[in-house]
This record gives sequence, structure tokens and C-alpha cells, in this order.
Amino acid sequence: MGHSHDHAADAHVAGRRRLGIAIAIIAAFVVVQVVGGLLTGSLALLADAGHMTSDLLGLVVALGAAIVAARPANDRQTYGFRRFEVFGALFNGVLLVVVAVAVAASAIGRLASGASGEAHEVAGGPMLVIAIVGLLANIAALLVLRGGASQSINLRGAYLEVLGDTVGSVLVIAAAIVILVTGWDAADPIASLLIAGLIVPRALVLLRDVMRVLSQSVPAETDVAEIRDHILGTDGVVAVHDVHVWAITTGAHIFSAHVEVEPAVFAEGRVGALLDELGGCLDEHFDVEHSTFQLEPSGRGRRESTTHA
Repeated sequence: MGHSHDHAADAHVAGRRRLGIAIAIIAAFVVVQVVGGLLTGSLALLADAGHMTSDLLGLVVALGAAIVAARPANDRQTYGFRRFEVFGALFNGVLLVVVAVAVAASAIGRLASGASGEAHEVAGGPMLVIAIVGLLANIAALLVLRGGASQSINLRGAYLEVLGDTVGSVLVIAAAIVILVTGWDAADPIASLLIAGLIVPRALVLLRDVMRVLSQSVPAETDVAEIRDHILGTDGVVAVHDVHVWAITTGAHIFSAHVEVEPAVFAEGRVGALLDELGGCLDEHFDVEHSTFQLEPSGRGRRESTTHA
């Protein structure tokens, strides 16, 4: 268990470093994109800048959550502060939805005014150059965040935001090319609508994962029946009930169960060895960071009045 805790600590340090680098990259380009959007008259660039600004805020929140999550447990926060990573991901998910709605509303307004004859000229050349630089910035941030996205829901939220921006930059490039080749300025707000459409599904997936953690549901990758079978296959175990599996945050799985054992386990003083075997099994096979077993005499479960899993 000590090895897994050291690995988790190293992952948190690396995650904070990744977030810091990504923040620097995104912050530098947000300024370029806002100025470029204003100078070129491109709503798509401004929409992408707004998306990147939300990314920047989300990354800052994610970094703050990662710093708080690294604080040790105490008597008030007995599991520590790692759930703040989930709160950071929740903020990012909501922020993504707000940005998508704002971008869509602006794009629809631009299309409506264009249909009524109001002109919105867009400088396609500068728009293309800025969009290409934005794509490179997003790719750099993605490469930085990718390594930690599978280990933390907080980092995954940040990674998804930047991934959406990368796709957004591709759409802006496409719109700029269309404007340069055909002069059709409506490509700009249409690209903005597509960007908004790409943001929403990612936000909903992230919010779904957040709610799974906050509602203490069984982690998606965990099979309770398989865990129960492993426990029942341990020498001396005759039954298992009251099984609970949940997560404090991504990768921090918690397990508890009542385990009925043969009388010989108590009589021969094998309780400690059995607990070590059960805990090691869950840590090795199911990546359970913290497990609690209540060992009981055989038949105890039938006498308990509470309905168990």
C-alpha cells in the first residue's frame, strides 16, 4: 500500500506541474487571439478566444484543486482533500456549458443580422495565421496534459477543454480558408456554431463522471461481482455481504465489506494474515487504494436485519 500512496503523490506533483505549463501556454495565446479577433472582425476567433479563456479559468481552478487535494488528511477531513479535484472538474463542466451557450447565441445573432443584409466583413488572411498559431498552442498544451488525463478527473477535465479548443482551432482555420477562397463571411459564425456544438458533449461527459463520484456510485471500471468472487476464493472465507465500492476521486477507490470466515481463522490467530491477503488482493487486482473488512463468524449475515448488497 505504501508504494501506491507514493505513486499517487508523485502523480499529484506531476499533475500540478503539467497544469502550470498548460496555463502559461494558454494564457499567452488568449491575448493574441482576442486582439486578432478584434482586428480581423472574426467571431470564430473571438468564440475560440472565449473558449480558451474558459479553458484558462478552468486550468487555474484545476491547479488550485490539485494543490488543495495534496493536503494531508486530518481529523475533520479523514479522507483528505482529494475530492476538491472533483469540485474543480464540476466547475469546468459547468463553465464549458456556459461558454457553449454564449458562443451559439453570438453566432446565431451574427447569422440573423447577415440574413437581414447587415455586412460583417472578416479579414480571412490574418484570421488564418492566428488560427494556425492557436492550433500549435493547443497541441502543445494537449501534449503536456495528456500524460495525467487518465489519472485524475481534474486533469481529464482540463485535457478535454484544451482538446475542444484544438478542434475549434481547426474549424477556425477551415472557416478562414473558405472566406479567403470564396469570400463567404457566413463561414465564420457557422464555424462558431460548430465549436459550440463540440463543447456541449464533452461537458456532459465530464459532468456525468463528476456526478458518478459525488453520488458515490460504483466506479465505471469496477465489477463488484468480480471482487466478491475474489474474496470468496480466499482460504477461510465462507461468505461476504454489505459490499460497498466508491471513489473519492478518479483512481482513489474505497472498498468495505463484511466477511464471514471459518471458526479456525479466529481460533488459530489467522485474522491478521487474512486481512493482509484480502487487502493485497484488492490493491493488486482492482486498484483499490483503501479497503476495510469486518471479519465475522460464519452465519452472522443471516442474523443481521439490514438488507445488504
